[in-house]
Amino acid sequence: MSLNGLGDTPAAQSLPALFPVPEPEPARADPSATDPAVPGASRRRGGSDRSDPNQPRPPRADDAGRQLVFFGADAADPSVADLAGLLAGPGEVVRMGGTARLAVRVDAAWRVHVLVAELALRGLAASWEPTEDQRHAVRTSYTRLLKPLAVAWLDGPTKRPPAAFHLTGRRLRLWLAAAGTPEPPTGFLLRLGADDQRSWDAVGAALAAAGLAGTLLGPEEGGPAYRITGRRRLARLAELVGPPPPATPPDAWP
Repeated sequence: MSLNGLGDTPAAQSLPALFPVPEPEPARADPSATDPAVPGASRRRGGSDRSDPNQPRPPRADDAGRQLVFFGADAADPSVADLAGLLAGPGEVVRMGGTARLAVRVDAAWRVHVLVAELALRGLAASWEPTEDQRHAVRTSYTRLLKPLAVAWLDGPTKRPPAAFHLTGRRLRLWLAAAGTPEPPTGFLLRLGADDQRSWDAVGAALAAAGLAGTLLGPEEGGPAYRITGRRRLARLAELVGPPPPATPPDAWP
């Protein structure tokens, strides 16, 4: 079944069943807003901060754990450019006039939930439908928002990364949500598009540049996919993609 059709079937109107149903993450309170030991807290409560503004803030015990990873998933706001992570994997993009549509097939219902939410964060409405091979097709509507992404990635009808392509934490997070598979105890697969051979080398180079040099597995080896191995690289991957989304099953995230 093609992902490039114009219509959405009735099956595409609601998310697939997922058990247990994920609950939204509770809002995290900022301890500095109420802790009088933290400089500036009284100002946020309506009081005044009498500390010397020329003195550096004393380090807090949890500062080391709160440092953002450069290019990590939390280092920037979500943007449409992040969807290049789906195209690094098995995602597809097609153009129609001045618009474009992005689609990706996934193998589990939890991935549908995560991707629909991630697309909504970027102002993109998404639908899904079951496929004939017992998978799920997630796709956006045709929209002008996706045209620059399609222009950058399409060489005629063929998907090909642009020359300046690189992987950030948010791009990796989307790729992993769509097509990442753990290989215990110290491996992780990032699956590729079966018909995207022209992209594989450039994607592998982007992984290496991000500190995630992997081994390319061909279709005869259970791929196409890049296998990331080693505790250090898996720790780097986990650092870049951030914590698992609420719908993610145990052990499905690095």
